[in-house]
Amino acid sequence: MENLLRPLVVVGGSVLLTLLVGLAVDRLMRRADDRHPETPLWGLLRRCRTPLQAVVLGLVLRASYGQIRQPLVADHRAGIDHVLSLVLIAASAWLVLGIASAAVESTYARYAAATRDAARVRRVRTQVTLIMRIVTAVVAVVAAAAMLLTFPGMEKLGASMLASAGIVGIVAGVAAQSTLGNLFAGFQIAFGDMVRIGDTVVVDGEWGVVDEVTLTFLTVRTWDERRITMPVSYFTSKPFENWSRGGAQMTGTVYFHLDHTAPVGLMREKMQRILEECPAWDRRDWSIAVTDTTPTTMQVRAVMTAKDANDIWTARCTVREQMVAWLQEEHPYALPKVATGPAAARPSVPGPAREPSLPVEADTPRTGRG
Repeated sequence: MENLLRPLVVVGGSVLLTLLVGLAVDRLMRRADDRHPETPLWGLLRRCRTPLQAVVLGLVLRASYGQIRQPLVADHRAGIDHVLSLVLIAASAWLVLGIASAAVESTYARYAAATRDAARVRRVRTQVTLIMRIVTAVVAVVAAAAMLLTFPGMEKLGASMLASAGIVGIVAGVAAQSTLGNLFAGFQIAFGDMVRIGDTVVVDGEWGVVDEVTLTFLTVRTWDERRITMPVSYFTSKPFENWSRGGAQMTGTVYFHLDHTAPVGLMREKMQRILEECPAWDRRDWSIAVTDTTPTTMQVRAVMTAKDANDIWTARCTVREQMVAWLQEEHPYALPKVATGPAAARPSVPGPAREPSLPVEADTPRTGRG
């Protein structure tokens, strides 16, 4: 009976203690979150409850499983120790990542709430994202190395790896030039403030918004919901348009090719009424001017402003659509025309008088004499 109860007491007690510790920590975090609503740190730390319980359970089982006095446990003590060590390392890495993520997100949230400059917020968001990815990679590598070192014989393998580190580094550097280039380009983008998450960019003729930035690639979401994935080295080696750099405000243009009789003054009045009713116009500036002429038409340019790229697109489409409809209804003569009538006759050119030509006599049959 004792052989049956002892394992149940050890395992059940370990699980119960783990649940109690998790519940107590969760209540403490909830109280701290209620007392300090200005920071979301304590609320974010509550997400670490599961990895914390995994660490506690591993520690308690590692300290108490020896009390299970059974031949099966005694014969496999080394294996059980190894498994619990692996669980502790993995759970500890999970807990460290959870704490680091909560701290980084809390810092970013407080900065975003206290800063009104959207460009700075996007820059910090890009940097925070890349820093968190670096921390994740470092913790994962350290945890994997610690788990490998728990296996017998890995010490010799580690010594041999250190001995050949120079050769391996040279080979890896030659074989992974593009990967290392993207890695350093990711650091340059994150801390050089070249492009940020949320920036409106034009790359390879495609217009879109930066949706994700990693250490090796960058994702641009186009206006039609496509995702363009590009290596970050592209943005450090080739020119690109960043419409959000220095502010998101933009100026847009619409061109009309009209007849020379188009009422430009009335078009100015109509455009002012169109913009007054357009929510996308930010009321900073607008204008209409004749910018070019051809033998058959003239070019009229309409200029308007908006707070960002999305609104400038909406304003341009609104002005183009309503202005063309107004011209068709009120001033159809202003639309460009295509001449389809007959061409005028060429005038005669005076010159020296010509002698009239003699008429050509028709051939008559010849007849012989009687």
